[in-house]
Amino acid sequence: MIYLLLSVLSSTAIFVLFKLFNKYNVDTLQAIVFNYITACSCGILLYNKPINIDSFISENWFYAALGLGFLFISIFNVMALTAQKNGLSVASVASKMSVIIPILFSIIVYNEIISFKKIIGIILALLAVYLTSIKPKSNVVLTKAIYLPIILFLGSGVIDTSVNHFAPKGNLPLFLSIIFACAGVIGLVSVSVKATKTKQKFNPKSIPFGIALGIVNYSSMYFLLKALRVDGYESSAIFTINNVAIVAVSCLTGLLLFKEVISSKNWIGIGLALISIILVTL
Repeated sequence: MIYLLLSVLSSTAIFVLFKLFNKYNVDTLQAIVFNYITACSCGILLYNKPINIDSFISENWFYAALGLGFLFISIFNVMALTAQKNGLSVASVASKMSVIIPILFSIIVYNEIISFKKIIGIILALLAVYLTSIKPKSNVVLTKAIYLPIILFLGSGVIDTSVNHFAPKGNLPLFLSIIFACAGVIGLVSVSVKATKTKQKFNPKSIPFGIALGIVNYSSMYFLLKALRVDGYESSAIFTINNVAIVAVSCLTGLLLFKEVISSKNWIGIGLALISIILVTL
């Protein structure tokens, strides 16, 4: 379970960094590009074999990695649009509730055991995600641009499911590197086009914050995939525990570090998160 714990902590660090972006006026899109470049570099550094381009291009997972890279940055933009048009809470709930997609995929495709305790745990986990993601006095607008949260829900679920399904055991660092490299190239083109049209200046703060984000972003994906490949643990249980733990820990981190207000619904969500983790683990 050490891999799962490291994945949760890394994902929480992503939340902390995004909060610091606002505090220090960091250009988010520029930092995201440096984040992908750094994450790609992390995978290359961790890959302890000679990199033979011809050999891994012929692998089935190579094209899946390219497609995932495109999805990564596309869904990030959808998330930003959802937060702007529907509210931050809607974006948060849509992205976090998408965990049901890889859970159902694991149960149906991998024929994982489904018990009464597990069903109750998954239902409580989804309820916990919803209650914990709703912030006090948030503007939740479901009727406006309803297609955005739907796309975000489906896209986030497809990403989690596909990364787990296509990731090879031996070439895991390289697989992640290709995903982040593809996303980085698309992001770099987007930043260049935006800078040309709007004459936007480069923000030097984007480099250190982007590098920090890239390290924890890579770590969150790498450790989650390592946890999913530990013998004796089912993917549906790992996805449930990972997702609900990230939401609960991020909520508590917001309270401790940023003095965010936690409502009674949020506290109930955190309590349900702990119960769901116990049920799914058992």
